[in-house]
Amino acid sequence: MSLASSVSLSSVELARFFVAMVLLLFSAHVFGHLFYRLKIPRVIGEIIGGLVLGPSVLGYLRPSLLTWLFAASDSEGKLISLASWFGLILLMFISGFEVQKSFTRSDRKIVSSVLVGATGVSFLAGSLISLVVDFSPFKGPNGGAAALSIVVGIAVAVTSIPVISRIFLDLKILDSHFAKVVLAIATVEDVILYAALAFATSLATSSVFQATDVAWTLLVTVGFFTLGLIVFPRLGAWIFNNARTRDLITSFPTRWALFVCFAMVAAASLLSVNVVFGAFLGGVAVGMMPRPVFEGARQHVRSISLALFTPFYFAVVGLQLDLIHQFNLLFFLGFLGFAVATKSLGTLVSGYLGTRNWRSSMNLAIALNARGGPGIVLASVAFSAGIIGETLFVTLVLVAILTSAFTGYTLRYLIGKGTPLLEVHGEPKTQPVSTEDR
Repeated sequence: MSLASSVSLSSVELARFFVAMVLLLFSAHVFGHLFYRLKIPRVIGEIIGGLVLGPSVLGYLRPSLLTWLFAASDSEGKLISLASWFGLILLMFISGFEVQKSFTRSDRKIVSSVLVGATGVSFLAGSLISLVVDFSPFKGPNGGAAALSIVVGIAVAVTSIPVISRIFLDLKILDSHFAKVVLAIATVEDVILYAALAFATSLATSSVFQATDVAWTLLVTVGFFTLGLIVFPRLGAWIFNNARTRDLITSFPTRWALFVCFAMVAAASLLSVNVVFGAFLGGVAVGMMPRPVFEGARQHVRSISLALFTPFYFAVVGLQLDLIHQFNLLFFLGFLGFAVATKSLGTLVSGYLGTRNWRSSMNLAIALNARGGPGIVLASVAFSAGIIGETLFVTLVLVAILTSAFTGYTLRYLIGKGTPLLEVHGEPKTQPVSTEDR
């Protein structure tokens, strides 16, 4: 059998795939636009767009039609999965662009204090909750105790950089002191938690759980993130500054950016690190390149991703949600309450230590509870790795959706009242944002 024939698809299989892709994209864009008009993050609408085409709505009304559209053959399912993986990879790549490169000295006290409470304490509490609550009914086929505890800890502690950035942009406060502090906290937090998730997925895919295997997995994960955050950006800068390669890169910056993305994805795959983290670190590396040269490339990749691949990925997430058979209301409400309360309490106390202002600490807690895209990525990666079962997958996605919507509405309300979002004891008070500036 030739290579060409081994990968060829029939015209019927291609037709089914493109019909499915068009329907998912159309539904994602329609609901995304509708939710955007309602001042709700667009990503939530894109997930709902997939939800109505999945087992929760279409599958309940016309199960045969759902099967015909999205599960007619193994090839169609694999193509849909592949396209959604491209969406996830590009989403993580452009998320790497958003990483804050430096923090001001005045903000380091607040950032370091909140990281201990909002991230460290929340992650620890989430990881240890399995000692009190039996999570075994909600684990996947590869859901060992260690990997499952790490995933639950991340779900409690995570904050969404893309969603909170979009909320700040819509509210016209992206350049405010409050926004910069929140994004600085979320940046360090997400890097730490993504490294933890990479370790958890490596544990889940290991065939034998011995001390030496765990140590090696941890070493590879930490080494890969260290190289991605420190060495590779410097290597990219050296290549860019080399006279022989500079002209080539500056002539085709978008191609270079995508090459870096998929080179990091390939490297992660070869090291048995989940490929999405390679894409994230690739975005960090490109984000550290000279902005005048690569700003256009970043915009091109972002435009293509947000127009096609990323909405498709979120629609597929919605397509996988089965609220009829896999939604446990009591478990969902309990997990939502625990995650929000733990994150809020940790942020409230640690934020006060950094600002000496309870109202500012509460505002930080509201903003950092938006789990958005990273919360959904966590659910997708953990579910595909077999760490969590479908019920926990549905719960994590819904928690990410509701916390993001709550954050957006609450911050809009506070700004509408003219309430200063961040005041630090001993510093001049910042002027509230007026309704005219919105």
